[in-house]
Amino acid sequence: MSKIGLFYGTQTGKTESIASMIQEQLGTDLVDIHEIADVTGDDFSDYQDLIIGAPTWNVGELSSDWEDFFSDLDDIDFTGKTVAYFGVGDQTGYPDSFMDAIGILEEKISALGGKTVGAWPTDGYDFNESRGVRDGKFIGLALDEDNQGDLTESRIKTWSGQVKQAFGV
Repeated sequence: MSKIGLFYGTQTGKTESIASMIQEQLGTDLVDIHEIADVTGDDFSDYQDLIIGAPTWNVGELSSDWEDFFSDLDDIDFTGKTVAYFGVGDQTGYPDSFMDAIGILEEKISALGGKTVGAWPTDGYDFNESRGVRDGKFIGLALDEDNQGDLTESRIKTWSGQVKQAFGV
């Protein structure tokens, strides 16, 4: 069985914490975690299945570590790779850009050949706009530790089951 590569960026540590929870849920023997600030494009080539995690920073921006790596994505061949996304944001404080970071990353990675899996319903969230929504669903798991932290664990559990199925593990 091939491993899953989980690549995340973080500013405050919340996304790192979520990445560890997802790894635990999917299986520590199955998921390798990589902080985007510490990788090169070559690190992606080791995996057929990827999980990309990003917080939305400021008003609809990538965190600085993802921003620094963003142009490096152009040099990675995502053709044939299956990619799931999770994001961390604040729907109350930033209702017009909630989950924008995963939308920005998914748009680029899809254009480079990645196949997106792991859509998540928008029900139960209160926001106005998001670049992370396609066809009425989030393109990946949407987490709001500031306002709905009590739902994080159950959301991760449900989403991880979806992702396992999509990855065929």
